[in-house]
Amino acid sequence: MEFLNGLQPTHDLTYNDVFMVPRHSAVTSRFDVDLSTSDGTGTTVPLVVANMTAVSGRRMAETIARRGGIAIIPQDIPADVVASTVARVKAAHTLYDTPVTVPPSTTVGEALSLLPKRSHGAVVVVEDGKPLGVVTERDGAEVDRFAQVHEIMSTDVRTVEAGLEAREYFDVLAGNHLSLAPVLDGGELVGVVTRKGALRSTIYTPAVDPDGRLVVGAAVGINGDVRAKTDALLATGVDVLVVDTAHGHQQKMLDALPLVRAARDAHEAATGRRIPIAAGNVVSADGVRDLAAAGADILKVGVGPGAMCTTRMMTGVGRPQLSAVLECAAAATEVGAHVWADGGVRYPRDVALALAAGAASVMIGSWFAGTHESPGDLRHDADGRAYKESFGMASSRAVANRTRDAAGFEKARMALFEEGISTSRMYLDPERPGVEDLVDGITAGVRSSFTYAGARSLAEFAERAVVGLQSTAGYDEGRPLHRSW
Repeated sequence: MEFLNGLQPTHDLTYNDVFMVPRHSAVTSRFDVDLSTSDGTGTTVPLVVANMTAVSGRRMAETIARRGGIAIIPQDIPADVVASTVARVKAAHTLYDTPVTVPPSTTVGEALSLLPKRSHGAVVVVEDGKPLGVVTERDGAEVDRFAQVHEIMSTDVRTVEAGLEAREYFDVLAGNHLSLAPVLDGGELVGVVTRKGALRSTIYTPAVDPDGRLVVGAAVGINGDVRAKTDALLATGVDVLVVDTAHGHQQKMLDALPLVRAARDAHEAATGRRIPIAAGNVVSADGVRDLAAAGADILKVGVGPGAMCTTRMMTGVGRPQLSAVLECAAAATEVGAHVWADGGVRYPRDVALALAAGAASVMIGSWFAGTHESPGDLRHDADGRAYKESFGMASSRAVANRTRDAAGFEKARMALFEEGISTSRMYLDPERPGVEDLVDGITAGVRSSFTYAGARSLAEFAERAVVGLQSTAGYDEGRPLHRSW
């Protein structure tokens, strides 16, 4: 990244403090842009779902990997649940969506409660592995909630055979004016394909491991038996390890990283696969150098920019995110490491600026909390607007989850201290209610940014991007108006 006219900022900058200047470009199409990362994670778009309990789970991990990113399962999830989650993500198809299925005797109320779990908005009624019908919200309208789904399901269902190309699925669905169809292999249900999903499959390349399975990462803390916990995560088949704590540049992290690295190296010797280690969070070049020397391949950068984080207001600690990423990315390059920009992004422009500053990927939390794929239950406010609850990972709510096995006295003591919001409503955008919808918007904006800079890859973008400083008025000038003034 270069600053316009060679001017160097005299203070640290947020994403809002800068704008990007267009320059001569021979990149004429967004599709000429390659968003693949070089950080060893196998991602084909530079997006990482943050390891937040209210954001990252099985549905999120599966869906984001299908579109080229990766999700990190939080550290406070029980080990058996992590193993089950990883196994189910690995078993998911790279093209077909995983169907929501119920037996014919399921009540209508229960089936309708499952609809928001997937963006395709349908429940497939299955018996002996074969689809009998499909239930949508329209089928359940004004129906007794204790009725059974076999009484109200749509039985005139068009199915498609497994093994077709994405374009063929799209043509079948479009030709029959359908948004969704169950996919059968030998008469057995193996997934569902949607018109939009088939279209997306021609644009995105799934992030997969060497065996062609979707990728997923998991986090481990710096307390307790770090080596044993790391060995357990590696045994599940995770593709990335994230050593995670709010203050990454501390001695306990420097003690934990060699243990994680030793477990990773032993796993590599046994399997031939090298699993990247991410660690953080840091905001300085010194933090990057120390954690990289201790064993980290990727450094998570960001203290306090997240929507659920109160660290800066509670402690005064943190750093404006653009400057933090810029300095840390430069230091990481010097030592052969990479950085993830963690937090503070609210618009596609912010993602583009983080990549321009040298980030290999951008970590997103709260922005993805308000989607069908996040783990929480869908709720509605007094006005009928759909939302999901989100909370910070240093909040009293998260601390209570993380310390559920602690003695009552110690648990009560720790609950007195928090640096995050314990409950927040993240509303679903009616136009973009699924995480794939948000990814579409983000990657469209980022790809366009690349064309303005004349860059075809992440490395070229970080080299060619030119930014200038702007006032608050300059930032506001760029905001669109959704109504007249």
